[in-house]
Amino acid sequence: MGSPSFWAHWAWAAATAVIGFIFASLLLVQYIERRKPHQLAWFVGFLFYALAAAMEAYSQYAGNWDHTVYRFYIVIAASLVGFLGLGSVYLSVRKKIWGHLFLAYTLIIMALFFHGVFTTHLITSKLVAGITVSGQPLGPEGTFPRAFSMLLTIPGSLLLLGFSFISALRFWRKKEYRYRVWANILIIAGTFVIAGSGSMVSSGHPEGLYPAEMIGAVLLLWGFLKAGSLKKGAEVIQKKRVAESKVTA
Repeated sequence: MGSPSFWAHWAWAAATAVIGFIFASLLLVQYIERRKPHQLAWFVGFLFYALAAAMEAYSQYAGNWDHTVYRFYIVIAASLVGFLGLGSVYLSVRKKIWGHLFLAYTLIIMALFFHGVFTTHLITSKLVAGITVSGQPLGPEGTFPRAFSMLLTIPGSLLLLGFSFISALRFWRKKEYRYRVWANILIIAGTFVIAGSGSMVSSGHPEGLYPAEMIGAVLLLWGFLKAGSLKKGAEVIQKKRVAESKVTA
């Protein structure tokens, strides 16, 4: 099964960063082509994902967390979940005002969190060498600014999972859009993989975090790319209509 040092090697996080940057570029190309707000939100989320993974790789390679790197890391690591959830809101809700409102909420909380993280005194003893993904260096749980991390991750995760479940149920009855069901299953699976690995880290078992992040990133991006458009299903329906019109003609 391999030693803990192998599963916690910096190369895993570096590979995740490379994959994340590639995936972010694919989402950016989608946005440039279609100009859909959910694609832009997912691009920002995956860009943050890649940057966070790069910072993890750096800390693991160096054997310690640079204070400035950690401050940036903890903010974008929490914020990326908010942007992934934001993309789901834009994709699933017809009235874009709800997406705009959650975007405003995310940016405000992110700004307050950023200010708090860069003005608070870090608990140096909690900045252990290598993996430190929790907010322990910011202070006790529930205190400012550490509590602001949950104000980004919890709503973002609930929106991402909630709309994925709803979308899967909605498209299950439509054969032409069945691919959207599997897209949402991939998103749900990726979210649970990442959340599960994060829970293991919190319980003192960080060894499988980096491989799980890489697997979770692949599942999420695969799902996002499949779910991001209704064009495929619409083309199938159009072809059926054309075929039926030729038969009845």
